[in-house]
Amino acid sequence: MAKTKKTPGGNTICLNKRAKHEYTIDTKFEAGLSLTGWEVKSLREGRAQLVDSYVVFKNGEAWLVGAHFTPLITACTHVVADPRRDRKLLLNRNELNKLIGAVEAKGYTCVALALYWKNGRVKCEIALVKGKKLHDKRAAEKEKDANREKQRAMAVHNA
Repeated sequence: MAKTKKTPGGNTICLNKRAKHEYTIDTKFEAGLSLTGWEVKSLREGRAQLVDSYVVFKNGEAWLVGAHFTPLITACTHVVADPRRDRKLLLNRNELNKLIGAVEAKGYTCVALALYWKNGRVKCEIALVKGKKLHDKRAAEKEKDANREKQRAMAVHNA
């Protein structure tokens, strides 16, 4: 029986932490990514950023825009690598229709939240989001600080 290799960081390649601060997340979807060989090798090394990425719908297809995959020098010697190219998201027709309808009719934005491995394939977690106002961000920050203080008090009390 062969042992499976454990990756040090788990299955997560990268997260978009800024999205959770800037937006209120409504509905999450899982999408596949259409990638080239050097991009997969780069992702195995953990060289990806989703900070300014978002999803655009063109001709009934979803495209990930603004994601940055840093090319490896050893992996793309014979290819001209474009680290910020648009990458096609693989979704079924029902999911695409839900996303397109929400973005066009209800005023939502579609943002990439995370990249991760699932059964040897790269998956992208995307979400329908709405922008937070400044007072919402402040309230979320206060709530986060209050929860942190509660945890510290409970740790001191239990110790």
